[in-house]
Amino acid sequence: MNELTLIQTIIIWAVPVIFAITVHEVAHGWVAKQYGDNTAFNLGRLTLNPISHIDLIGTIVVPGLLLLTGAGFIFGWAKPVPVDPRNFKNPKKDMAIVALAGPVSNLLMALGWALLIRIGLAIESESISPLLMYMGFAGISINLVLALLNLLPIPPLDGSRILTGILPHYWAWQYNRFEQYGFILLLALLWMGGLSYLLGYPMSLIRPLYLSVAGLQ
Repeated sequence: MNELTLIQTIIIWAVPVIFAITVHEVAHGWVAKQYGDNTAFNLGRLTLNPISHIDLIGTIVVPGLLLLTGAGFIFGWAKPVPVDPRNFKNPKKDMAIVALAGPVSNLLMALGWALLIRIGLAIESESISPLLMYMGFAGISINLVLALLNLLPIPPLDGSRILTGILPHYWAWQYNRFEQYGFILLLALLWMGGLSYLLGYPMSLIRPLYLSVAGLQ
């Protein structure tokens, strides 16, 4: 495959990024609705229209900088879909399930991008196949990073909500007091390369499975 221009690279990575974070947030809201919370639905946030979910910093600036600086991985975030646990029958448990829905949606999307690569390999078009394969690989990488990142038990990431659902009430309350420092910790890990270290090993285990589905292994 020929080398991509900067514009082609941005487009090929931008599409999976936008889909990844949009579907991730919609998954939270959709599952919350199944458990009795219509907050996101009533606010019109259960839509795949990315405009409703775009966050200037998390959707555009951060992924763009990571791509342009060659950080080795790309992630981002959208405007969080509002969820009101008071509408759940079992707030602690149900919130954990709602949180888990985001990473699960990314793992499923990564599977879809893997199938796109397989389609690219099958059609054998010199003009279309490389683009499908590049975009499919980008989609796998972005969704796996987003899933694994969000499973880290750092408030306010989804992993912290899942862990809160498991912990006894007292320890869950103590643990969530750390949330005000969570974003600072994430920035520090990103700056010092800690995120690459934390995500590298699980990524090395799971990515080959998706590449196998794609027909690349």
